[in-house]
Amino acid sequence: MSRPFRTLAAAVAALALVTACNSAADSRDPKGSAAPGGAAVRGVSADAITVGGIVSMTTAGGYSKKDTDLGARARYQRANAEGGVNGRRVAYLGAEDDGQDPGRNMAAARKLVQQEKVFAVAPMSSVTFSGADFLEQSKVPVFGWGTLPSFCGPKYIYGFNGCLVPMPGGTINQTWPEGVKKVLGGSAGKSVAIIANDSDAGKFGVRTFGRGFAAAGFTVSYAKPSVPATAVPSDWSAYTKEILRSNGGKAPDAVVSVMQTPSNIGLFTALKRGGYTGLLTDPTDYDPGLLAQETTRKALDGVHVLLQFQPFESADPAMERFKADIKAAAGGKDVPLNMHMLTGYMSADLFLAIAQKAGRNLTPESFQAAAAAFSDTGTLVGDRSGAKAQKESFGCGALVQLRNGRYEVSVPFACHRPVPFG
Repeated sequence: MSRPFRTLAAAVAALALVTACNSAADSRDPKGSAAPGGAAVRGVSADAITVGGIVSMTTAGGYSKKDTDLGARARYQRANAEGGVNGRRVAYLGAEDDGQDPGRNMAAARKLVQQEKVFAVAPMSSVTFSGADFLEQSKVPVFGWGTLPSFCGPKYIYGFNGCLVPMPGGTINQTWPEGVKKVLGGSAGKSVAIIANDSDAGKFGVRTFGRGFAAAGFTVSYAKPSVPATAVPSDWSAYTKEILRSNGGKAPDAVVSVMQTPSNIGLFTALKRGGYTGLLTDPTDYDPGLLAQETTRKALDGVHVLLQFQPFESADPAMERFKADIKAAAGGKDVPLNMHMLTGYMSADLFLAIAQKAGRNLTPESFQAAAAAFSDTGTLVGDRSGAKAQKESFGCGALVQLRNGRYEVSVPFACHRPVPFG
């Protein structure tokens, strides 16, 4: 993902539904107002905290994360209905569309800080994060899906379920390898092929997941970030030929795709046509909207999808509250749920939890102090820790499988001890 990893997307990773808008959840306050004590704090006034988002709502390939914005608006809307954060409502401006383009990502970051005067960016969901250094230097707290290296290490940038692409000295989330291991009845003598896009996220995804699957006892027979990131191939034969011969001339037991939905559809369709009967898995295709089209449903049938949150099928009270919040934000309509909504929702949720702990005197410095001491338990992504979020993942997740036109939980939500990444 993404959950995970829509780009690891997952690394990772990884779908388009309800129309999201860029309107604010509440009317905006004057920018640059004074905080208690007289010191000017960007994005903080006596009665509001201004927050924006950056989301890949449109892309050249048609892939969209626009429902990330809906998820964030749903969480902020409930927070405001409950009295806001320490007496301040959240003035959510909506998300800037970066088009999955590095230049637009940087432009969006500059606009939010220099023109909109936001206190925080939550959510940030894209396969590119060229604006990361600028936001870090501007002391802007950022929350999103930690599938990019920028979510691992910087002081002001947080993954809503932790850092998913760590640098040496960090840890690797083992939910995916352990889930595949359970489905296959063990890892001894089993091989996996890992394929990703030729992008920074794809390269990190192959690197981290390759080590994670190896640590779980699998033989990683193939691991390449070779698929173009900007366009879906029309011919998959070169990729499938390599994969189907990667295990000593034979097919691997599992194919792990760290790509987005359009590429997964093409890859999985080609593998099935080539006679592959092993396990197919990715971190991105948990989206009931995908079931509406027969060709898509057929391509993804049997695929096990990694989630880094409680499945929508869960009876957990927090999931029921999430569903109610999404419905309210969608104007009372029952809309198909997807992992992008959860990404926006939980990014906003972690920001709100830390901001609440920071107290009435909200500044970038007080926010950071609160984050360093923050922890809670039993959320839709498991147990959370502010200090941990910038170094390692929260280590929890599940697998769901698309079967006969519906998703079923194949490996229940659980937490696994991460392994060192060095």
